[in-house]
Amino acid sequence: MSQALLVADGERAREDLSTGLAARAVVDVAVGVLLQANGLFLLTSRPEGKVYAGYWEFPGGKLEPGETVEQALRRELQEELGITIGAAQVWKTQMVDYPHALVRLHFCKVWDWRGDLQMREAQSHAWQTLPVAVVPVLPGTLPVLACLAEERQFTGKTHEATHVVGTHERKT
Repeated sequence: MSQALLVADGERAREDLSTGLAARAVVDVAVGVLLQANGLFLLTSRPEGKVYAGYWEFPGGKLEPGETVEQALRRELQEELGITIGAAQVWKTQMVDYPHALVRLHFCKVWDWRGDLQMREAQSHAWQTLPVAVVPVLPGTLPVLACLAEERQFTGKTHEATHVVGTHERKT
């Protein structure tokens, strides 16, 4: 993927922009696209108290200093979901400019994990197919849904939520 910068909620002011976009620190995030053999994939809701609380996304979290993407993903999925993953394949990367942070999302396909899902941050979870039935979907998740649709030769809408991307509201 590694496409152009995705601007989420473009009409909102950016934090830490006193010296321009280039000065904003990039936050690297490992994201797990957990896939079942039947084609379903896991989405979780962002917990209360976090930015974009209630929005649906693929699970994951920030890389800590010295961690690889796979190490961070293992740690985050254990902490958030209580599962231990097998191999994770780094699949897509997407830069997203959110009002609160400039984020580089490293999406990894995960086919193998052990343990029962435990929502350790009081978030919700849903196994989904295209189009996803949960709303609203976090803007950074949308490009990956589009990639899944392309891989699966799915031609309909990937979701039903309205999102603000760039400076224009658009329904995708």
